[in-house]
Amino acid sequence: MAFSFFGGIHPDDMKSLSCEAAALPFPAPDTVVIPLSQHIGAPCKPLVKKGDKVTVGQKIGDNTGLCCPVHASVSGEVTAIEPRPHVGGTMVPSIVIRNDFRDTLCPDITPRESIDDLSPADIIDIIHEAGIVGMGGAMFPTHVKISSGLGKVDTIIINAAECEPYITADDRLIRETPERLIGGIRILMKAFSLDKAYIGIEKNKPQAIETLERLLGSSPDILLEPLRTRYPQGAEKQLIQSITGRQVPPGGLPAAVGCAVFNAATTAAIYDAVYLGMPLVKRGVTVTGRAIVEPKNFIVPIGTSFEALIEACGMRENPFKVLTGGPMMGIAQFDWSVTVVKGTNAVTVFSEADHMDIKNPHCIRCGRCLEVCPMHLMPVFLYRAERNSDLAKLEALHVMDCIECGCCSYTCPGKLHLVQSFRTAKQKLRDAAAKAKA
Repeated sequence: MAFSFFGGIHPDDMKSLSCEAAALPFPAPDTVVIPLSQHIGAPCKPLVKKGDKVTVGQKIGDNTGLCCPVHASVSGEVTAIEPRPHVGGTMVPSIVIRNDFRDTLCPDITPRESIDDLSPADIIDIIHEAGIVGMGGAMFPTHVKISSGLGKVDTIIINAAECEPYITADDRLIRETPERLIGGIRILMKAFSLDKAYIGIEKNKPQAIETLERLLGSSPDILLEPLRTRYPQGAEKQLIQSITGRQVPPGGLPAAVGCAVFNAATTAAIYDAVYLGMPLVKRGVTVTGRAIVEPKNFIVPIGTSFEALIEACGMRENPFKVLTGGPMMGIAQFDWSVTVVKGTNAVTVFSEADHMDIKNPHCIRCGRCLEVCPMHLMPVFLYRAERNSDLAKLEALHVMDCIECGCCSYTCPGKLHLVQSFRTAKQKLRDAAAKAKA
């Protein structure tokens, strides 16, 4: 590898728990709860009402502006449209569908044999109508990322690094359905009118690398880049630097250095939408953790509860914590009735042995957090500024550039809740900006 990024850590990846578990179709539950907000931007407005019959893939919510539609993941009857617990920690308006177990497909879904006659605008429109967002967790509308990058992007990078510990959903996707990934890449290349793309993948996925090497052969247009295993390799800016050597400026977007990064699952979903006509109604999810009896990978209908997923794998003990996502960037859940959304790549269930908190955490001025921050920030000083509600200092120290990767918290011997503090700091700045605007 010609390039590298500053900082980072090497945690035990714990992927051996689930990496050999094939991604099995998860049995559709009796009821799915589909949040109307599964993306960055304006929440959807319901297009159905209580009592309506819906089919798999039918659009049931949409809105104007920065928005992505949502679709029914099962066929059946709408039984409620009401606020329900969301993985983000709030109550979100959601559409509740009682499954009729007929799997009736929406008649609007039609496969396509060739994309030769599609223009970039056509592809963007298909991706938008399919409700595709960043499936690595960011959930930014994919059609907006593509349309805003036209004419600016000269390099497409597919993020198959999956650097977060425990998670193996993308690994299984590549090993089992690599043609979807490759097909999605070629669609993106056509949308951007480019003749080359890169796949960044960490070397701790040898079977996935071998699968791609076999499929790509000596292909000159899609280049596979095996990367040294290092967290947070899969963070957008770090992946760009590892593959191209370009550095995204503070506060800037990848397009500022001519790059566009797409998650592997997002890319496969693009293939499904363009070639199969299928909107985003299912996704790969890893259910793992030391409290789980049998960690597994599933292909899960959007709207399936965490409780159902955990029950399917079994628990050894009452868990210490349940996360959506992995241990570094995941969000703890207070209610297991929350459901899988488009950005849910894992449900991680910690046992009491994973409980590492201590009483009275305090900084010992060791400076380790400065050494590992991939964004060149100063976490200890950001923490102090947040504790003092010094908004001017927080801005001066660029807290908004924090990617919340958790490297500082992981390496802190004083066990300070650094990332939690930075999330609070960002909200304080947003609240202050909104108050000033009002």
